Amino acid sequence: MRFRSNPGKAVAQSLGTPLAYPLYYFLLTILVGTVLLHQPLSLEQGGISWVDALFTATSATCVTGLAVVDTGTHFTLFGQSVILALIQLGGLGVMTYASLVFYLWRKRVSVADRIAVGQSLLHDPSFKLGRFLLRLILWTLTIEGGGLLLLHLADPKGFSWYSSLFHSVSAFCNAGFSLYSDSLSAWRNNLWVNLVFIFLITAGGIGFSVLVEFEQVAVEKLGRKNRTKRCKGLSWYSRVVLVTSFWLVVGGAAVLFFAEFIGFHQPMKLNTAILSSFFQSVTCRTAGFNTLDIGGMTNLSLVAMMALMLIGGSPGSCAGGVKTTTFRALTAFTMAQVRGREQSVVNGRALDQVSLRKAFTLSLFAFFIVTLATLILTFTEGGDVPHPYARGQFLEILFESVSAFGTVGLSTGLTPQLSSAGKIVISTLMFVGRLGPVFFLGVLQTMYEKPRYRWPEENILVG
Repeated sequence: MRFRSNPGKAVAQSLGTPLAYPLYYFLLTILVGTVLLHQPLSLEQGGISWVDALFTATSATCVTGLAVVDTGTHFTLFGQSVILALIQLGGLGVMTYASLVFYLWRKRVSVADRIAVGQSLLHDPSFKLGRFLLRLILWTLTIEGGGLLLLHLADPKGFSWYSSLFHSVSAFCNAGFSLYSDSLSAWRNNLWVNLVFIFLITAGGIGFSVLVEFEQVAVEKLGRKNRTKRCKGLSWYSRVVLVTSFWLVVGGAAVLFFAEFIGFHQPMKLNTAILSSFFQSVTCRTAGFNTLDIGGMTNLSLVAMMALMLIGGSPGSCAGGVKTTTFRALTAFTMAQVRGREQSVVNGRALDQVSLRKAFTLSLFAFFIVTLATLILTFTEGGDVPHPYARGQFLEILFESVSAFGTVGLSTGLTPQLSSAGKIVISTLMFVGRLGPVFFLGVLQTMYEKPRYRWPEENILVG
């Protein structure tokens, strides 16, 4: 491909199409949130800089959870409500746009329309946009309402009605914001609180389309008159999402359990250690809550958590990262190459070349953005400090960058110590991590035109 004759005009045209709607939606929400959070009405004590207000609004809208100030003590009830509203708007916005993209993909429309959200939807007579949005909102409110009730029943003193509402919305939207300075560490031993959060995080991270399929299968099973007739069951896509998510959680929990509790420095009862490892593995998938001190964990745990954060949740969900389906496509391709097979097979189906190319493109995009942000932060957060005095800082910066890009919200404690420049970098990374794969790939496609010729192919020595 080559640049169009006027790439600037192509970019301007793309910014005026439905492709850019998510960009405008999130930018406007962030700006309004920044202004509101900077007002004295939002602040419990002292003030907050415009940079910190922007950082907090971006983190909430992009459902990340990184915080430069303590949410529970620094903000008033009004300020906390603003953050809660930003989380809800951000979570619903992500699910809405991502789910519409998924719908377009399932309908096999053109490549450009697959990543665009707009008028092409209305050309399908079988699709009712209003009904779709209403269904999404009802699902969201039902799950969040259930989480609110369960959290309050599990611990009425620790989770008041407002606290239950705040944490239920934050968990389902995979935001990770908490009203407690130590997140959920006080409930490390509480099985029911842990299970409620695990359910909310998982429901918000598997994708709206999978939730809808669960509903359809349940209705089909309950409404069957002929019990001998088999239900159609979940689709191939939903099975791939669920199986991949399951093994990522189990594998992550196993690594964290080994790194933290077998022969290392965290003395803990066996049942608490297993529950903590499992919870931390789930929340690494872009939720951002923690029951363990992240800054006190081993390097092996931090590396494993970065891998989970970079993968993230599933398409059409509140989660960030490159997505579970991208990870599964890459592993299938790798196994096919090792075995000398031409097709990359996942659960009895071969992946097409378009999907594989997209998986590699998104992965390279993530690697490039995280690497660039890490290098910039290494310079802004002590680039003039000799290495002997900055040991361990690079891992903390890399962890922060991956957490921001994956919209996770976990931190080793670096976030409040960031310079103003560092906060701007992390804010940008959160925004790009939330919209990057969809928006930037769409803009790039508009900047290039397909060539009307083919170059001669040649082999190159590799490896």
